[in-house]
This record gives sequence, C-alpha cells and structure tokens, in this order.
Amino acid sequence: MSGLWLPRRHLAERLGIDRRAFLASGLAGAGAAGLALAGCNSKGPTAAQPLLAAAERWNERVERALFRHRAMNVPPGGAMAAGARFPSYFISESVPVWDEAERGTWALEVGGLVRRPVRLTLADLMKLPRAELRLEHFCVEGWSAVAVRTGVRMTELARLVDLLPDARYVDFQSFDDDYHESWDLESALHSQTLIVYGQDGALLDPAFGAPARVYSPVKLGYKNTKYLTRVIFGANRNGGYWSDEGYEWYAGI
Repeated sequence: MSGLWLPRRHLAERLGIDRRAFLASGLAGAGAAGLALAGCNSKGPTAAQPLLAAAERWNERVERALFRHRAMNVPPGGAMAAGARFPSYFISESVPVWDEAERGTWALEVGGLVRRPVRLTLADLMKLPRAELRLEHFCVEGWSAVAVRTGVRMTELARLVDLLPDARYVDFQSFDDDYHESWDLESALHSQTLIVYGQDGALLDPAFGAPARVYSPVKLGYKNTKYLTRVIFGANRNGGYWSDEGYEWYAGI
C-alpha cells in the first residue's frame, strides 16, 4: 500500500504494462513473449490459459502472504483530492441512476451466511458509526487518485449481521447492469474498507456510484463495486464482472 510498501507488479502498472501479462512473463517465468499473451480486455489465446491461471494462483498466494491487516494506506502528503476530475466509470450505456418511481426506495441488502440479515436504506446507513478517510484509488491501468470517502466500515456491517463461521468471501452486487465482484473476507474486513455514501464532503454523485459503493485501497479499482444493492457473505468466491473476463480475481494492492 502506498506509504508502506509497493508490490513489484505495481511497477508494471506504472509503466502501462498489462498486469496479467506481467505476471505471466515476469513472475511465472514465461519469458518476454508472455507480455503479448493478454490485452487489457482479453483472456488471451486459449493455449495461454493454463499459464495465466497458474500465474494468477501464484500471485494470489504471494499477495495473501504479504497482506497485512494493520497496514494503512497513507496518501502522499502533497497529493490533492481529485474532486470533479476523479474518473467516472460504469458498464451501463449511461450513468446508472436509481429511479425510486420505478424501483421504490433504495436499500442495501446485507445477508448470506449471517445470523441477522438486514436491509438498510441510505438513512439507515448514515445512522451507523461514521468513518471519513482520505484514501488513494488505484486503477489497473496504472493511475491513482485521492478522495475523502465517507461511509460505514465493513467491519461494522459484519458485526451488525453477525457472520456465521463458514463465511469466507463477500460478493458485492450492483444495479449497474448486474455488475458484481467477490472478495476474500480478510480484505473486506480491513479497517479501511468502507461502504461509501459520501465523497469529498458531499453525498455521492451518480457518476461515482450513488447511493452507495464499496471502496478500499487494498483492492484495485475494478473490485470496488459501485451502485450497490447487495452485500452477500458466502463460503465460496463468486467471480465477478471483470474477474470472469480474465482479470485477476484477488487484485490486491
């Protein structure tokens, strides 16, 4: 994490090299030809899939070994908040907006392997213990940006619903054309992982994921699901929109 340690693969991102190809060539020892195996939105040639899968498994083991639950993201002192320049991204044809006339009042379902499933409106979320953290966002494309995030720690939601012992993963689901990404429980319960409803002192703008999104500096940007509708704890990983397209599932920083 910035300010503490920088994984070797992050160098590839800073240089604009696709990180799956970097893993296949550098970490898995596939040689220079591996850099051509996969593009940004491609699984690469069929023949390369076993190599890429092995590289990803190896990388996940390394990232899990390096992951430190007490390590905190500390943005550089001189870094300015990106504000309105913060990149906006979604997969729908236009900015997703929750239509109360069509869908009713928005609420976040938190359930799965829990003893006390809940449905939380935005007002309910805002009544829970509030966290406001200045954090960096890291994109797989190599850029980073700083914003002040306001929301509820995932640890607070986990306490609220009382996880069952078999809960090992979390799936974050969205109304952005059913976008979702699943996480390992350890990353989801990092103290800087938030269900965010505010950014830079105001409620989230639809372009940035309103009414609520998950955000943590321990994961690359595509893992941080926006436009949340459900947070489901489970015993098994559940893939994800980009993970199913060949991007790394773990995607840790």
